[in-house]
Amino acid sequence: MRELFEEAAGQTPPDPQAAIRQASRTPLRKRFYKEAGVAEAEGGFAITLDGKPIRTPSSRQVVIPSRALADAVAGEWAAQGETIDPVTMPLTRIANSVVEGVIDRVELVSDDLAKYFESDLLFYRAGHPEGLVAREAAHWDPVLFWAAETLGAHFILSEGVMHVKQPDEAIAAARSALPGDAWSVAALHMVTTLTGSALLALALAHGVRDAGQVWAAAHVDEDWNAEKWGVDEEAAARRAARLKDFQAAVTVLAAVKPS
Repeated sequence: MRELFEEAAGQTPPDPQAAIRQASRTPLRKRFYKEAGVAEAEGGFAITLDGKPIRTPSSRQVVIPSRALADAVAGEWAAQGETIDPVTMPLTRIANSVVEGVIDRVELVSDDLAKYFESDLLFYRAGHPEGLVAREAAHWDPVLFWAAETLGAHFILSEGVMHVKQPDEAIAAARSALPGDAWSVAALHMVTTLTGSALLALALAHGVRDAGQVWAAAHVDEDWNAEKWGVDEEAAARRAARLKDFQAAVTVLAAVKPS
């Protein structure tokens, strides 16, 4: 089983699209188990295949802190047909990346995530047309206002794509608001790579924006162009694939959030 998810080995949470492309080039392995289940384990819950716990490529046992999340991961294994397709198993891929590449280096992964605060999607605004300018402001300004007022993170906006250096104090303030557990950090890293915005991911983690609002905010420009020029079918298919990974990350974030 371990070779099915080699792309997660030794990495921070991988670019979801790169993981999908890698998986699509790998021949699918035939299903080798009858039943997928969940068993109690030290520190949480293990996913079992015919009673044996699954492991990462480096032979680490996958232990999940939430029963609901463990059930969902087991559900991905149970749903496989004659062959095992990692592309259809985003929760399993996240679990592997957490156990393999995040648990032992949460701070490093958080630092990598925080780099997105230097060039976040929300900083770079259209100068025209007025409708797009207004739509970006409607989706993005509330998050920036929240970051400034609640976190003390005051960022600088720019028109167009010219890079603007953000204040170190703002980056540090946003960085300090990131969660400290490996599962949340991994989920937010995935949300960030999928949306292009660490601020949207942070707003999601703090309950300032829900998943639907975050996904819509990440695609303001794309949706505007689609309304004006029509939908690109290939782009729509890629977006649908990204959405599944986004939803998986949201599921992880909700499952491990303290009650």
